Order: sequence, then structure tokens, then C-alpha cells
Amino acid sequence: MTPNTAARTEDRSIEEGNLVSGPDAPFLLTTTVPCEYVRHSSMAEVFLTSCRRSGATRFTLTGQWPRAHAFFNGPDGRHDPLQAAETIRQVALYLAHAELGVPLGHHFLPCDLSFTADPDELAIGMVPSDLSIDANCTDLKRKGSRLVEFGLDITIWRGGRALATGAVRFVCASPGAYQRLRGTVPDPLPAHRPSEVAPAAFGRGLPRDVVLALSEHPGRWRLSPDPDHPVLFDIGDDHIPPMVLMEAARQATLGLLVPGCSLTLTAMTTEFLSYAEFNRPCWIEAAPLFVQQADSMSVLVTGRQDGRRVFDAQVSGTVSRG
Repeated sequence: MTPNTAARTEDRSIEEGNLVSGPDAPFLLTTTVPCEYVRHSSMAEVFLTSCRRSGATRFTLTGQWPRAHAFFNGPDGRHDPLQAAETIRQVALYLAHAELGVPLGHHFLPCDLSFTADPDELAIGMVPSDLSIDANCTDLKRKGSRLVEFGLDITIWRGGRALATGAVRFVCASPGAYQRLRGTVPDPLPAHRPSEVAPAAFGRGLPRDVVLALSEHPGRWRLSPDPDHPVLFDIGDDHIPPMVLMEAARQATLGLLVPGCSLTLTAMTTEFLSYAEFNRPCWIEAAPLFVQQADSMSVLVTGRQDGRRVFDAQVSGTVSRG
């Protein structure tokens, strides 16, 4: 085969989509999936690189985590465990659009998202972490041909070893249905009020990464994210995004620790009950559930707004002292 013939063959394969999908498609680690499929405007925030179907309801995806990230920067030379939750969210939205027939412009209402991460498998190496992701669709519900609800069970692998597992469930709504659900015009993004607490108290290095502000009660904070944050508010939303609520749950858990202690997040189970609106106080409350061992803790975090529960999260991790 001449070089020109090979080039034409490759061009035809690209046009036919053979390099992106299909059972015999090679995996690509040189580009990301489309930003709009995972609701990001910046390519730097897209962690998925390719996908292929491996069964009737099963898919295998590839992804990559950078060695350094502007927000997901875990401790002690490890990837941030919460980056697994963001990857799971991206897998769900991508598959919904690319494989399950949900049109762009439709909305996703999160029901729950959970993950367990192995800190020993999150070490950052000398190159970016290339990922293989197994996803199995569960509980697909349709009205006619339209998908209205679905769940996923997900395992994230690196180098043949599982570094995280998780599950997620979303309800899908057309623009019209979403508008009827929201009812009124949502509040605009508020002006940010910096937290009075040092970022290190919440495990963060920068003031803009803190999403909680002090209240008059121990174990209680006001949700106060920076609406200009380049990662947490990468794309326009009419409510507080779920990943902000999960970060709030982590920070509230850290807020319970005595000085000199740190937490390595290992698991979080989150149930989303209603939207957290802008410009109305949302209170984040945290209380220990139990101490499994001397170096482990589990905390229940609840968000409330206008007297209703917005979300519940059970946060677990390993505590280090000194």
C-alpha cells in the first residue's frame, strides 16, 4: 500500500467513525470527547478520550488525569479522590448523549452519585494517568423512544488495577419539561463573599477553592462558592452544580477535625433531593456517624435551603494526625 493509499484509507476510516466507535475501534489518547457532551466549556476539564460499546448495555471508555490540576489536587502526591466522582459524572453524561440517544440541550437531574476510591492506587506518576473505564447501564427507563432515567455502575482502572468504583443515576428532561419543573426564573449568580476561614482548615490551598463560610453554630456552615471559579462553574448553570455540593460535603467533614489532623477521602455516597438555588442561604450541617477504627471516620452531611433538604452525603475517610 502506497503512502497516499494509506492516507486515503485512514481518512475514510475517520469519516466513517471507525476510530471513535465500534467493537474493533482502537482507543484514542490524543484528544478528548466533545466538551458539550460532558457539560464543560474548557477542554482542560474533560477527562474522557474515547468510547466503544462492549455489550448490549456495556461500554469501555478511556480517559486521562493530568499530573497537576487547578482544583483536583490531592494530598501527598496522589490524585484527588473526588476526581473519580467528576469522571463518573462525565461518563454518565457522555454515554447519555453519544450512545443512549439523549439530544444535546436536554437537562440531567442528578438523583444520586457514589464512589469508593483506593488511596494506594491514586499515586501520581511521572506521566499523566491513562485510564480505562468500564460502564454498565442499569435501570434504563423510557417513554416511547425517549430515555427519561438511567443508572450506571462504573469501575475506573489504571495499569490493570482498579482505583475507584462508583454508581450514578440521572433523570433526563427536555428543555420544555425542565422549564416547567423550574417554574420561575432562577436567581442570578451572587457576588462572592470570601470565607473567613483559612483554606487549610478545609484542605484547600487557595481561598477561591473554599466553598463554605462560617455560621454561629459548630458543625454548620453556609454554602458560599465563588461563582467565578474556573472549574466549579466552568459552564453556565441556573443552580449550584452537584460537584460543588460534593466538595461542600468534603469540606464540612474536614471542618469537624481537630487541628493537626487531616482526612484522606475514601468514599462518598450522595443523594440529591432538590436544587440548591443561588442567592438564598443553603446551610451545610455535618455530624459524625461512627468511628470504625482509631484512624477512620464517617460523617453525615446534609444541605438545607428554605427548610427543605437539598442533599445528603455520607463521607468516609482515613484520619491522619500530626
